[in-house]
Amino acid sequence: MPAPWVEIQLLPLGRRLTVARDTPLREVLFPEGVEFPCGGRGKCKGCRVKVLEGELPVTADDQRLLTAEELAAGWRLSCCGRAVGPLRLELAQWETTILSDERPFDFQPREGLGVAVDVGTTTVAAQLLDRRTGEVRGVRLGLNAQARHGADIMSRVDYALTPEGARHLRDLIRDQVGDMIRELAAEAPAPADVRRVVLVGNTVMHHLFAGLDVAPLAHHPFEPAQPGLCQFTPGELGWPLAEETRVYFLPCLGGFVGSDILAGILATGIHRSGKLVALVDLGTNGEMVVGNHDRLLCASTAAGPAFEGARISMGMRAATGAISAVSVEDGQLRCQVLGGGTARGICGSGLVDAVAGALELGLVRPDGRLATGAQSLPLADGVKLSGADIRELQLAKGAIAAGLRLLLRQWGATEADLTRIHLAGAFGNYINRQSARRIGLLPFGPERVAPAGNTALLGAKLALFAGEDGDLGYRDVLSRTKHVSLNDDPWFHESYVQEMGFPVGG
Repeated sequence: MPAPWVEIQLLPLGRRLTVARDTPLREVLFPEGVEFPCGGRGKCKGCRVKVLEGELPVTADDQRLLTAEELAAGWRLSCCGRAVGPLRLELAQWETTILSDERPFDFQPREGLGVAVDVGTTTVAAQLLDRRTGEVRGVRLGLNAQARHGADIMSRVDYALTPEGARHLRDLIRDQVGDMIRELAAEAPAPADVRRVVLVGNTVMHHLFAGLDVAPLAHHPFEPAQPGLCQFTPGELGWPLAEETRVYFLPCLGGFVGSDILAGILATGIHRSGKLVALVDLGTNGEMVVGNHDRLLCASTAAGPAFEGARISMGMRAATGAISAVSVEDGQLRCQVLGGGTARGICGSGLVDAVAGALELGLVRPDGRLATGAQSLPLADGVKLSGADIRELQLAKGAIAAGLRLLLRQWGATEADLTRIHLAGAFGNYINRQSARRIGLLPFGPERVAPAGNTALLGAKLALFAGEDGDLGYRDVLSRTKHVSLNDDPWFHESYVQEMGFPVGG
């Protein structure tokens, strides 16, 4: 009779795990950094691992998505496998690229402690702050536990359309944030002194955390069921805090523009600017704001998956083995790999660089087709981009560029009128601005484009120090912000088609 437990060794982590025989690999590998972009449905290759020792039988999904060469080399889709025996697996090590943001900021001292939480689709960041001094007392970072049910927003929405799925996703994120707060509070001199918790996130994260119906977000006009401020007691959430602690999830701005963008406005201060400025967040969804102290226009577009390596045949997050940067040297594409060593895939910043470099070398035409007539663009160590990959980048960058143009058009301004473009989030901080301009993603001089860090987390921290009368500092922003539905404007679709192509010349 076989032993009830099996050992799994993970490389290059050097981790050894003992699990119950027949345990699904997705349950074992997700905490170790393996992502399941399609929610573990066997529809992509994002969770592939390489079997170095042991037996992991080939499934029908493996045969459908992996080539004969990949299967022979030991590659398998981990979402389809089970630990039926001892295994030695090679996988990409997850490296945290979450921006915790510990910049100083102006505040009015308050009593007690506070916790700010950025609930991202992919990652979650929490900080414990002393509200008397503004000092960061502790930080917790992690992959969003919901990600095992899909890397992108709409996969989560699909799963949440069933009562079981909605409850499960709600409990996953509440428990995860609660565990983070428990760990942070345990490090505090006076754990019971946490007076306020402020959470921010996109509209889907807002609804899933609050237990609100996401069905309106699954179809046109994609307007949230309840976009406003959500308040909770620790008892409702099962969190280890004093019952008088106030817990808030800040309101959304409309559609898929959530409280993370509201927080970004607070953090960058564009609502106080005398000049026209923009905020662009290139995450799993693409959100943008254009405005000044008079008024603000905001919009969202489904652009983010390609920028985070999703829907790219050899795409991956910014982890060990990812091509993160590409330059042109001596007429060749030279790749920089995170962690050194062999390239295993390509992340968003590398994708933008690679296509920008290929355009410079004439390997990719302005219409996005490979100029050589080849089926793919080789990069390094067998990693390559297909024509479909380049098309995904065109779709993503076209949506962002067209959305920004539409907001400027509705404002009555042009690109020349924008004095600064704040790039929010991890991807916005790592993208090469010259490459972004070359592919037409951000057609502005690099001097006008500025990485802004984790503006969502910074905005949440500002709300920790706002008035004690329930005013969290955002009402003035809401009163002057208008949400624009891009899909309802015919001009957007015309511009989208125009922006799909790459600029001619450098």
